[in-house]
Amino acid sequence: MMEEDSLKRRTELARPDVSADEAKAILLEHYGISGDVAELGSQQDRNYRVDTGEGRFVLKIARAEYERVELEAQNATLRHVGAKANAPMVPRVVSARDGEEIVSAAVRDVTYQFRLLTFLEGTPLTRRKHLSAETVSALGDLAGRLAVALADFDHPGLVRQLQWDLRRAGPVALQLLSAMTDVDLRKRIAEAMVGAMRRVQPLMPELRLQAIHQDVTDDNVVSRAEKGGRLVPEGIIDFGDVLQGWLVAELAVTCASLLHHADGDPFRILPAVTAFHAVCPLTEAEIKALWPLIVARAGILVASSARQLEIEPDNAYVQGNAAHEREIFDVAVSVPFELMDHAIHQAIGKEEASPVLPETGRLLPDIDPHRVGIVDLSLLGPHLPADRWHYEDTEALLLQSAARAAGTAATRYGEFRLTETRLLQAKPPQTLALHVDLCLHGQTAVHAPFAGELHQRGGRLILSMQGLHLHLLGIEPARLDDGSVEAGDRIGTVPGDASALGFMRVQFCTAAEIDPPPFAAPHQAEAWRRLSPSPGSILGFDCDAPPPQAAALLDRRQRHFARPQKNYYRKPPQIERGWKEHLFDVEGRAHLDMVNNVTIVGHGHPRLSAAVGRQWSLLNTNSRFHYAAVAEFSERLAALAPEGLDTVFLVNSGSEANDLAIRLAWAYSGARNVVSLLEAYHGWTVASDAVSTSIADNPQALTTRPEWVHPVVSPNTYRGPYRGESSAGDYVGAVAAKLEELDEKGGGLAGFICEAVYGNAGGIPLPPGYLEAVYQMVRARGGVCIADEVQVGFGRLGHHFWGFEEQGVVPDIITVAKGMGNGHPLGAVITGREIAEALEKEGYFFSSAGGSPVSSVVGLTVLDILHDEALQENARTVGDHLKERLQALGERFPIVGAVHGMGLYLGVEFVRDRGTLEPATEETAAICDRLLDLGVIMQPTGDHLNVLKIKPPLCLSRESADFFADMLAKVLEEGW
Repeated sequence: MMEEDSLKRRTELARPDVSADEAKAILLEHYGISGDVAELGSQQDRNYRVDTGEGRFVLKIARAEYERVELEAQNATLRHVGAKANAPMVPRVVSARDGEEIVSAAVRDVTYQFRLLTFLEGTPLTRRKHLSAETVSALGDLAGRLAVALADFDHPGLVRQLQWDLRRAGPVALQLLSAMTDVDLRKRIAEAMVGAMRRVQPLMPELRLQAIHQDVTDDNVVSRAEKGGRLVPEGIIDFGDVLQGWLVAELAVTCASLLHHADGDPFRILPAVTAFHAVCPLTEAEIKALWPLIVARAGILVASSARQLEIEPDNAYVQGNAAHEREIFDVAVSVPFELMDHAIHQAIGKEEASPVLPETGRLLPDIDPHRVGIVDLSLLGPHLPADRWHYEDTEALLLQSAARAAGTAATRYGEFRLTETRLLQAKPPQTLALHVDLCLHGQTAVHAPFAGELHQRGGRLILSMQGLHLHLLGIEPARLDDGSVEAGDRIGTVPGDASALGFMRVQFCTAAEIDPPPFAAPHQAEAWRRLSPSPGSILGFDCDAPPPQAAALLDRRQRHFARPQKNYYRKPPQIERGWKEHLFDVEGRAHLDMVNNVTIVGHGHPRLSAAVGRQWSLLNTNSRFHYAAVAEFSERLAALAPEGLDTVFLVNSGSEANDLAIRLAWAYSGARNVVSLLEAYHGWTVASDAVSTSIADNPQALTTRPEWVHPVVSPNTYRGPYRGESSAGDYVGAVAAKLEELDEKGGGLAGFICEAVYGNAGGIPLPPGYLEAVYQMVRARGGVCIADEVQVGFGRLGHHFWGFEEQGVVPDIITVAKGMGNGHPLGAVITGREIAEALEKEGYFFSSAGGSPVSSVVGLTVLDILHDEALQENARTVGDHLKERLQALGERFPIVGAVHGMGLYLGVEFVRDRGTLEPATEETAAICDRLLDLGVIMQPTGDHLNVLKIKPPLCLSRESADFFADMLAKVLEEGW
């Protein structure tokens, strides 16, 4: 009783009433130092940061109610940890002039206790809304290393009465809640505390005791920023709550603090749990107690803040923390205790054995299990062509259709349903089915598959036995009262006439108090499977969907697919389907595709797939045969080019197109020398790679060019040696100097190749007049001018169909690929007849796939879709809107150095300093990873890999463009 009274008094203490000037006087008198002071936040003591110019310190002020031995314990703890190898960094204790580490002094006749510590430099995690999995893991490791360091520490002052001691969470909660005026919140906290303590109490005798910090939170760690901007926790401050307590409470407090960084998802704490356990292994009792203690900590936080604000309404520190402490509590109580218990066990590799289901009878004995039509609603299911997956009644209609054919139809348990996906969502949708839906005739009898207690709750009929609960929805109960039933008893029927079809849902749950959700998010799937196992045993037929094998598939790819052929992302999602500007992975997540300039008219276009399928069914051969499609396609391409460029070569890629363009220049000019731009990319064939100088694509590019390639400085008006639109003359001068150098050496000039818009740097327009002047100099020497339109042409720029139109010039050769085939291997070279026929001096030209009947039909259909769906106009209007949104981000976030491009070929360039333009390379990679988490596919480009290369399908909607801009803003605001 005396302990509870002491605890009650402490929960009602206000902070020491010591002003900044009074703190300065104490510092000068007792420590002999002076400097600027600034108050730091605190709940029940008062702290000031002191900057002397030669060092920084923290003056900590405690009330006299705190016993001196408690403060001595804090100092001793700092010394102990500071002397340990592999322990976190901690502050040092600074003695007063008289050698004492604790100074008792009166301020306005009230005695307080003062201590001075060194200030630990670093960044706290509190205000960084998003913490990466790496940062969360590092925080768990930090807490674990501190726990190890304190394992052999003891001190009399560790035995103390604190409201934060989770051993006393129950009495503390009662005390705090008794004074809470918010009735609804009080009820929620009370229910959570009862549930938590009921689970902890049987485990208490097995929970280890030792010295613990009890407050290793986002507030009380300091971090260093990695080069890419991610925070790495490395030091711990504020040992004011150090005591002898449960070891697992150290981790519980840390995890609770992470919940307001979790974006509503409690599973975000799991990397911290894994890391802590790796350095400080937990016992089984501690593992089981962890989540209930996290919930208890969350409840105490909210109740304590409410109480402290009643005592000190002007406490800015408590006011500032109240919102995120409420968020901590809301997230903590958003999931069942049992779910997090399974998740934590899985995270640390101590997964419990799957529940062994008892022998059961059949739920529907009148149904022939061999005549059940299984409806596949997965990503690759045969029942969901085109966009049928997003119609609201699709599942019911497909079940009805299958039931008419087979008599009974069922969905699959454990299936990631495409029908449950949601477009443009920052969080993964709940797509994993934890149940089986059945469509069967009315009046079908439903029987108890095992003996148990039958009751109704929330529209469900629930049959319970020890450790297993059968939830049935959509049936008429055979009895209205609750009670016992025997195995085989009739417990209900499917509603409706026997000639009509009805629906019912079947689901298991291993926890009595939980009504399991019908679906789970993919990252929570395994934990939910433990709570809601398959009902296949009582249905009598195989209703389980095979799980995806994305990791195994990636291993197979890496074993047999040559390593130089890279994939996006370290842990890539397995993408198996697309629709318009959206890509779908095998877990049903929809990703906004902002990088795929290959599929120019969008993924899964039904018009294109129908045209290709028809042509495949008729004929596919090579262009040496005579058929209509190749003639029509060549004619259509020539009509898109400027007058005089009326001759077409059809090939299978941009690399092949640029390679052929160089061969044409050699054949026509009789020379070999080709001038190209630095930082450019033109392909992977021998010739196209030779003129590619991007070190992002080939780190050896600048030192391995053949002697016939002559790179000149790229006209990058943002970060090149000459900047701004008026820089054209300087860049033209660089080309002139190179041409004069070639003139002196002799050997002539075959041509000049460049992208008409600087695509590899993110769509930077060339300075006005640049190509006009360069083309004139090249042609004066007998060379040809090649416009590489592979990335930027074909309507992508919105304002122009071809990139060279922006410069007001006409090239001698146009190369195009990528989007013209919408993913089909198709490219083209468009030139004048005189240049084309010069190649005949070297023999005829042939490309097996280029110009085939199927390739030609693909090209024709893409052109039709571009026209009929006004996709170039869409690229202009949506692209202009998106660019405005991105430029607005540049006004908010200094890391946005510039927004390049036009239409739907845009680039956002990230820099660490807008003056020096230091590339933010690591930040860009981390931003792309975070965007993937938020449902956006994005990749970096440029020699420094610091530019977001924004080149989505041209069907991109304004809504999708806004989603991308919103998600990028979220990343830049919350961190990565």
